[in-house]
Amino acid sequence: MTDESDTPASRQRVVRVPGSRRARLTPVPGSDPEPESGTGDPTAPAVRAKGVKGPNDDQLIQDVPPHY
Repeated sequence: MTDESDTPASRQRVVRVPGSRRARLTPVPGSDPEPESGTGDPTAPAVRAKGVKGPNDDQLIQDVPPHY
C-alpha cells in the first residue's frame, strides 16, 4: 500500500550544509519558506499583555535575572 503523496519527489530531503553541524530540510512543497516577519525593528520593546497593572509590575519588568 503506497500513498500517492508519499512519493520521493513530494517529500522533504535532508541537505548537508558545509561548515555547519546541522543539516537542513528542503521546504515542504506548496509552503512558504520565508519566516513570518515581525515588527522589523529588533530594538523594539516586547509587547506586554494588556490588563490591570499590579503593584510590583514596574519592579518585575526592571529586574534582571542573576545569571545575566
